[in-house]
Amino acid sequence: MNTVSHSRAVVIGVGHYLPERVVENAEFEASLDTSDEWIRSRSGIERRHFAAEGETTSDLATKAAQAALADAGLDATALDAIVLATSTADMTFPSAATMVQANLGMTKGFAFDVQAVCAGFIYALANAQALILSGQARRVMVIGAETFSRIMDWTDRGTCVLFGDGAGALILEAQPGTGSNDDRGILSTDLNSDGRHRDILYVDGGVATQNTGFLRMQGKEVFRHAVEKLAATAETALSKIGMSADEIDWVVPHQANIRIISGTARKLGLPMERVVVTVQDHGNTSAASIPLALSVGKARGQIRQGDMIVTEAIGGGLAWGAVVLRW
Repeated sequence: MNTVSHSRAVVIGVGHYLPERVVENAEFEASLDTSDEWIRSRSGIERRHFAAEGETTSDLATKAAQAALADAGLDATALDAIVLATSTADMTFPSAATMVQANLGMTKGFAFDVQAVCAGFIYALANAQALILSGQARRVMVIGAETFSRIMDWTDRGTCVLFGDGAGALILEAQPGTGSNDDRGILSTDLNSDGRHRDILYVDGGVATQNTGFLRMQGKEVFRHAVEKLAATAETALSKIGMSADEIDWVVPHQANIRIISGTARKLGLPMERVVVTVQDHGNTSAASIPLALSVGKARGQIRQGDMIVTEAIGGGLAWGAVVLRW
């Protein structure tokens, strides 16, 4: 994964944004055959945030990006690129990333979206690392942002209680490394997809249907694939650099469901004390969930410089992957 000079893509700033409106589980009891206890027991989710009317994915992404810039002590003019992972961009085109670019006052460089649903941030990190290692960019803003509340079928209790809105961002910078696992930055990546499973998690709208559509999910099938594939991709990413799970300080997983998170940790042989968990407060925010968890984990004092982290996600496609990095 290294160039001859052993350049590394190092995290130098992180931030997040959550919409003001907090929706507790109890809010769903008036319109659905569900309860706070039912939602908690099956997902671990207690509450989530919903974007305000007129508040778009690019709005959320911009605020998370501004927080990451502040954390890094940088102005947007210091960025070379923005890679934004989302499945709920404001428009079919242009990309939400270019909207964030304009909002930040960044008039040079380039910006584009990545679409791999809940695995989007993993894919975006891998793309950003490739831009840095190839010399095309020195500093890249990587964002995950979603407004999944806009694609919910509010009569489907199996999906609408699970998702939330939010955004997280981090900044990667090219820094010299030694080529060893002691380097800070991204150390390995592993990306996968299998389009044969597209029917178990998808949105039934788009350009072909000329409507936005709603999210549809076969929950049991998604769960069956998730634990096995998440543990396997994390182990593959670690094996690429000759590491094992017991050398990891933190697992920062996609925050979809506490049962998937705990099942994956068990398969990796790691205690839940070494897993950053935010699903109870955010719900499933798709591509935003990992950067949200990284930012919250740092703010809590869990994640510290020098910590070894594995982060993994799976989403519609199916698409899944993992990244190993030293903070």
